[in-house]
Amino acid sequence: MQRSVPIPTGALAVVVALVAVPLALVRSDRWVFAGLGVAAVLVVAGVDFFRAVRPSAVEVEREFPATLTVGDEAMLTWLVTNTSSSAARVSVADAIWPSLQATRRSSSFVLGARRQHRFGARIRPKRRGRFPFGAVTVRTTGPLRLVQRQQSWVIAGTLAVLPAYPSREAMSRRMRIPLETGLRSVRTRGTGTDFDQLREYRPGDDIRRVDWAATARQQQPIVREYRAERNQHVVALLDNGRLMAGTVAGAPRVEHAMDAALGLAQVAAGLGDNVGLVSFDQQVRSIVPASNRRSQFGRIAEAMYLLEPSFAESAYGAAFTTAASRFRRRSLFVVYTDLVESVIADSLLPALRALTKTHLVMVAAVRDPDVAAWASPVGRGAADAARVEDAYRSAAAIASLTARERAAARLTAAGVIVVDARPGELATDVVDRYLELKASGRL
Repeated sequence: MQRSVPIPTGALAVVVALVAVPLALVRSDRWVFAGLGVAAVLVVAGVDFFRAVRPSAVEVEREFPATLTVGDEAMLTWLVTNTSSSAARVSVADAIWPSLQATRRSSSFVLGARRQHRFGARIRPKRRGRFPFGAVTVRTTGPLRLVQRQQSWVIAGTLAVLPAYPSREAMSRRMRIPLETGLRSVRTRGTGTDFDQLREYRPGDDIRRVDWAATARQQQPIVREYRAERNQHVVALLDNGRLMAGTVAGAPRVEHAMDAALGLAQVAAGLGDNVGLVSFDQQVRSIVPASNRRSQFGRIAEAMYLLEPSFAESAYGAAFTTAASRFRRRSLFVVYTDLVESVIADSLLPALRALTKTHLVMVAAVRDPDVAAWASPVGRGAADAARVEDAYRSAAAIASLTARERAAARLTAAGVIVVDARPGELATDVVDRYLELKASGRL
């Protein structure tokens, strides 16, 4: 903690001007009188400085949540305590990261002796990461309001901002909406392969589920009811390399992948399956062992929030070999990456052999809607379509989409499930495919 330093106020400047200027004008040949007047004012200011409450006697505490999700709103509160025996005019300013988008960073107020004052601000982080708070600056004003005493010190504290999860509501709806509405839901009874119970036949039941032995005993149609299998393994393999640094719909591809990984974690864990995570770029960055505990969603989010896309090529071989050795039980591995034909053919497909021998593999990617728009001349005027730059751009977009389709076809031929979704739909598409696989007993 540094010593308090004097900070002149605007009132001091006004007093100096009121004293020095008239003396200088009246006795222009006697500047000494002006100097004496200014010195007298400075002496008074010095007395005012020492009569101000010491900033060190003002204690400041922060209150804030330990974790927050990008885009969510929370309160950051300061609790200020005057431990001295005198009232004080206090100003408190905090060094807050601009990306937290705090509605205020400072406050000024009068604080009575041994009293407390609380003020706060709303924060709404716009990017993820770890945000350590900086120094708090406290100013106390003397009774004459000529000088302030200022002192700064660091109050330890760190806010962890987790990845954005815009698909949260969509996943919650999939946990609630019944199948009869035509939308897929997560229902643990009536589908799957684990026997649950016997019950009376109802119109619409699958005739293949009739238990003929029980029917003969009860003298009425009895069907077997199944529930979705539990304790299966679902592992997200999050590519954090060069391919995922590109921006789609205003966000890096890795952000869309994180949203989808969180959605799958919520739904799979809700069904009783064990969910894990491996993040990697040129090396493995984090591993979250598979579990279906309530805390697993938070553990996966915390494992991702510090990741920044690397501009190096991803080491698929090392990552998949590590995943296969850590998750030996048959699992559904969901690889979040991009469908670049050269990378798929040269790096991803050869590395996938470490997984496809034993496990079920899905490759999930988000496609750029702008490329599809460039590939189609619909909506552009004849004059625009005739422009050379538009023609080149359209040809490049068509070539890119064709290469993307070839990459997906290569993966499908190798027995890999491919999900190539639009921005905002990756999480729901991945979860729907997971539910289909689970209902069909392929996991």
